[in-house]
Amino acid sequence: MSDTMNFDAAAYTALGTPRERVALPGAVFDGTVNMPVMHQAVKAQLANRRQGTHATKTRRWVVGGNQKPWKQKGTGRARAGSTRSPIFRGGGTVFGPQPRGYEQKLPRQVKALARKSAFNARAREQAVLVIDRFEYEKPKTAMMAQLLARLDVGQQKVLILTDGAKPNVYLSARNIPNVVVQPYSDASTYDLIWSDVVLVEGPAIGHDLAPVAEKAVEKVKVKKASAKKSPAKAEKAAAKAEAKEAKKATAKKVARKSAAKTAAKKAAPKAAAKKAPAKKKAAPKAAAKKPAAKKAASKKKEK
Repeated sequence: MSDTMNFDAAAYTALGTPRERVALPGAVFDGTVNMPVMHQAVKAQLANRRQGTHATKTRRWVVGGNQKPWKQKGTGRARAGSTRSPIFRGGGTVFGPQPRGYEQKLPRQVKALARKSAFNARAREQAVLVIDRFEYEKPKTAMMAQLLARLDVGQQKVLILTDGAKPNVYLSARNIPNVVVQPYSDASTYDLIWSDVVLVEGPAIGHDLAPVAEKAVEKVKVKKASAKKSPAKAEKAAAKAEAKEAKKATAKKVARKSAAKTAAKKAAPKAAAKKAPAKKKAAPKAAAKKPAAKKAASKKKEK
């Protein structure tokens, strides 16, 4: 995919103040995007990162097993000469990995084409931003965080390309997650593809932008980068949330029922206490009448 195109990019100051758009150099940003070459370059870079120190022991290197475990004939078992054979537990490994080199070499022209294609891919997405100049007298993470917040790229993967090595810029962004700082000449195809936004210093691409007089800029609230969850993890989290809500609902129902039962139990003794005194007062009168009638009957008999 190669179409000759002219790209321009939004330009900003080191504090995040917008400037006039800047034309990107046509030597690099010409619209060429070669996907197979980019894939080859990324694959080679990831392969070159591997140490290749993995190793397993064959039966030759496993300790022990010199003695024949049982005699050759008469036991009814299969013949065996060592317990370090691959068929035994603790024995050697067959066809296991051995130390090797994974290095892949690419021609310089292929590397250059892949890097150029990665730059053009980001330029097509309008993901290349130009910063006039990084002039940090000392490392200051807050300044870098404020710049990313004003550009509204704090939640994305950001690649900052400086004009040569600038330790203060590197130290300012070192503690910010998903932010990588490196010289423009060191940017690789993998780094460009990994990033969502590329911030390029003006002099690195041939633009010596004059400084702009700007006043103190108001601070912007910096949003913390949130880790992206995989679909499976998101489903698990949603299921857990639903289970918690269901438990809370059932707990509320149980609490209401128990409260109603306790209230009914408390109300029952009070009602019984109110009714009981009325019966007890009526009983003594009847009891008082009976002795009087008995006394009258006894007096009649005596007469």
